[in-house]
Amino acid sequence: MSTPNHKVALITGGSSNLGISLAKRLIDNLSRHQKLSIIITSRTLPKAIETIDNINAFAKQHQKSTQLEFDYILVDFGDMVSVLSAYYDLNKKYPHIDYAFMNSVQTCYAGIDWVYAIKDVLKSPVNAVTEAHMKIQKKGLKSHDGMGLMFQGNVFGPYYLLHKIKPLMTGGKIVWVSSSSSGAQYISFNDLQMLENPYPYEGSKRLIDLVHSGTYKSLKSKDNISSYVVNPGIFTSFGFFQYLNFVTFYGMLGLFYLARFLGSTIHNISGYTAANSLISCALKDDERQDKKVVSSTNISGKEYIDYVEIDGTGAEDVVAYLETLCKEWDEKFKNQIVDTRVP
Repeated sequence: MSTPNHKVALITGGSSNLGISLAKRLIDNLSRHQKLSIIITSRTLPKAIETIDNINAFAKQHQKSTQLEFDYILVDFGDMVSVLSAYYDLNKKYPHIDYAFMNSVQTCYAGIDWVYAIKDVLKSPVNAVTEAHMKIQKKGLKSHDGMGLMFQGNVFGPYYLLHKIKPLMTGGKIVWVSSSSSGAQYISFNDLQMLENPYPYEGSKRLIDLVHSGTYKSLKSKDNISSYVVNPGIFTSFGFFQYLNFVTFYGMLGLFYLARFLGSTIHNISGYTAANSLISCALKDDERQDKKVVSSTNISGKEYIDYVEIDGTGAEDVVAYLETLCKEWDEKFKNQIVDTRVP
């Protein structure tokens, strides 16, 4: 049960570096008289349990484990039946959710173009480890539901879950996780599902910017829900480790520090620092909704919050498209009930 002294936080992508770091920062901000329920989403049960054990060990180390409750929701946002299952599970167990952190972690990487990477680093090391176009992405991937995988996994799946749990979130907060690479050039309005997009991950983050821009005012006025969008900056990501060996990993890390030395304020490197913007939106009552909230650091690594303008061109069209899809899936799901806990 959510009360002023007992908050409930839903963290999608909870087993990622950012998701785990966010949970740890929430714990660090717990006062002695507060309690917190953390709901982790994961595609698999072993990963959910491993993540909860990791976070709980951190809580015990900081003597706050007695103030915590953990839960998990098994959900694959690239599968709409799984998304519906997550909604039923949440609706059954929680009368209120205070924070929904929409940390989209669907990727479509196929490796690294090392020739391009070397040329890009020699040309502009800061840009090379910011836009990171050396990452090879698969194009045209579809989900089991026939939608663009990156569109469904990072945008529509989370949007549909929020669409369903809005009654649980009155007075709560939504925090969408965007990125540094979410410019208007990464999306075509003739290909919103990004099936022809050579940069579908960045395109999904652009759509997240537009989703926030097109919904935050109505969410506040109609549903009393505060919505934010953040840029966690550049940091080490678990999902990309498989493409790096010992040498290339530390080479990448060295380039991150070089970028910071050369003036970049978004190379946070640490997932804990990257989660600063998410925490700021969740815990501050006066955080900006009209701008993207950015996790930033100075040259010495001291963290601070920055803000950037959001180009909202096309936001209404994107939201209208998503709302149409929501109605279509509501119709498909009439009287369909499933349970995520069934093995």
